[in-house]
Amino acid sequence: MSTPRPPAGQPGDVTVELVQALHDEGVEHIVLVMRHSAREYAPGRHDLENPLTDEGRELAKLMGQRLPKQLTLRGYSSPAERCVETADLIMSGHSEHGGTVTRNRVMEAMGVFYVLDQMKMYMAMRDAGGLVNLLNQWYAGKIARDIMMPPDLAAALIKDIAAEKLKERPPAPQLDLLVSHDFTLYTLKDRLLQQDSDRYPEVRFLDGVAFYIKDNQLHARSHHEDARILS
Repeated sequence: MSTPRPPAGQPGDVTVELVQALHDEGVEHIVLVMRHSAREYAPGRHDLENPLTDEGRELAKLMGQRLPKQLTLRGYSSPAERCVETADLIMSGHSEHGGTVTRNRVMEAMGVFYVLDQMKMYMAMRDAGGLVNLLNQWYAGKIARDIMMPPDLAAALIKDIAAEKLKERPPAPQLDLLVSHDFTLYTLKDRLLQQDSDRYPEVRFLDGVAFYIKDNQLHARSHHEDARILS
């Protein structure tokens, strides 16, 4: 069955290319922490309740269709419905085009667990003038500890989750999808990969950071630069 390919530059393109490159290099198990697909921004609705758009559903399905079919997909998602649906659609597209999937379940650590007081966080983001400015204040230690936990701790916890999953030895090449939010991706890129928002100001829908073991060391890699060794 032929696999559809979207026009260059669609959300998900660079993530599929990253996974394909690692698979071609012989990586047998990849943990991909990624942002959900395109979502609504309805005024007056709690942000975490905004669902995917129809375009977002199409993009997620198409991404699944394009992933290497030698990989078995296993899904973990933030409790936010748009993240659960993103993983479901990616896995559906993969399965419909000959790939193997197992299951998708909610993992609380893929949510915004690092936000300790959502109301105060939204107020701080308003005062900062947007998400990226808030994140930069957080990384600089300028956000109160009762609003958000330290960013290095948040990044380390997610890294440790990826490392634990990579201790498994699946019987066939495997891709674990950990679907989260742009907040998470900005933080992993800044704290683990030293890819700050001044150089890379946007986390697009379906962007991801891949964790994997090579030469008995934990690596992390985005589509921007070469991998970094984390341990």
